[in-house]
Amino acid sequence: MVLIRSIATIGTMTLISRVLGFVRDVLIAALLGAGAGADAFFVAFKFPNLFRRLFAEGAFNLAFVPLYAGDLETEGPDSARAFAEQALSVLLWSLLVFVAAFEILMPWAMYVFAPGFAADPDKFSLAVILTRITFPYLLFISMVSLLAGVLNSHGRFAAAAATPILLNLFLIGAVLVLVPLMPSPGHALAWGVAGAGVAQFAWLYVHCVKAGVRLRLVRPRLTAKVKTLLKRMAPVAVGAGIYQLNLLIDTVIASLLPSGAISYLFFADRVTQLPLGVVGVAAGTALLPLLSRQLQAGEGSAALTSQNRALEFVFLLTLPAAVALFVIAGPIVTVLFERGAFDAMAAQATASALAVYALGLPAYVLVKALAPGYFARGDTATPIKVGALAMVVNLGLNLVLMGPFLHVGIAMATAVSSWLNAGLLALILFRRGHLRLDGQLKRRLPRMILASVLMGLGLYTAVGGLDGMLAGGEGARIAALVLLVGVGGVTYMVLAQLTGAARLKSLKALMRGDTAA
Repeated sequence: MVLIRSIATIGTMTLISRVLGFVRDVLIAALLGAGAGADAFFVAFKFPNLFRRLFAEGAFNLAFVPLYAGDLETEGPDSARAFAEQALSVLLWSLLVFVAAFEILMPWAMYVFAPGFAADPDKFSLAVILTRITFPYLLFISMVSLLAGVLNSHGRFAAAAATPILLNLFLIGAVLVLVPLMPSPGHALAWGVAGAGVAQFAWLYVHCVKAGVRLRLVRPRLTAKVKTLLKRMAPVAVGAGIYQLNLLIDTVIASLLPSGAISYLFFADRVTQLPLGVVGVAAGTALLPLLSRQLQAGEGSAALTSQNRALEFVFLLTLPAAVALFVIAGPIVTVLFERGAFDAMAAQATASALAVYALGLPAYVLVKALAPGYFARGDTATPIKVGALAMVVNLGLNLVLMGPFLHVGIAMATAVSSWLNAGLLALILFRRGHLRLDGQLKRRLPRMILASVLMGLGLYTAVGGLDGMLAGGEGARIAALVLLVGVGGVTYMVLAQLTGAARLKSLKALMRGDTAA
């Protein structure tokens, strides 16, 4: 298993998904704008996704993959498949009960998730209806996470990384096809979410069968391995899901702000998700099964090397992305979203949130890249302590900053608490001897920072030179943004070569799987 090649595979699929996601968001922004209907749908969309990221991609997947990958390494595929079948059965029946309960209790749950909606009965009622439609998505996407963990442990990353593409295609189809047939655009989008869950599950199950792993639905039993899985899940839910829990706190507090705040934060977060998904999620997804197998095989030195190369790749791409998003937040939001019901005021408010989110981008990605260092070793106690502290800080800062800065204050709190989370995770790994920056990373990291800062200065100058185009018609604005992205990308590549932050020969070596370059 070649780490960087695996990250590149996942990142490529994620990039395709994110591009389609932008097409989706452009259509939604033009259709819904940033008003009450948009806020109701985004809450309905976030509700099942929150539980998915906490319990399926977070707690379940991050606890499941080390156990399954360890079984593959030490006991063989038959034992691993039997464990996966039991885990699938327990997950399925637990989620059926969970989803049914929330469908019944949805109005009361909405008072917790978006209490500010209660002041507008129509908005509150719409949010409840849409969330009831979307919530079964949690059932299917959670099983998708298990199947993805199985495929990733076998070194097959492409099919799992492609599943978000299906979600975006279904939502684009909902906008283009279902909207005229439904009571509101929000209803059409909600049914698109529900349909996507079924399609994603079918897609991955077929690929598991092709990989020779045909999972049967067996009678659920609490075997020793399933008990270990469940024991690890609760703390991992907080440790790995701190970013998602921060977003939940953001949503609750944003619902108390003037209408539109939730939408501004949603669209800003969607832009931030591009580098986070392409780099951070890809690195964490590829690193976890690799570290698990290396540690099971007693290859501690190889595990340290894998961690260093993952961090090097993360910094190389994330630092310039953060600087670029901060400098050109305005042009990005204007070009992507300012049309139809999404006016200039909404674009400006969203751009302000995006610029602040960008300051925390390296931290968001580092959390994804550092977390496998704990989960691969079966340590779930430490991340929950770090996560709890970061959540308390996030909540406190939200309450302090929401008054003077409104939704931008919420973005500030998220960025600061994420840096705290990433810093503590790195410090504890370092003190335990599980993280040691090697000579190559120590040499290159300061040069990456320098190249990124110089690129940012170049972008700032370029924005001033393109003022006329950025203030023109839609075609001129798109051309200006393309020029800015091109200038930033080329400038950073040249500076990376000149400063020694990265060498083309080194990147080729990493893609071949060389541990040092």
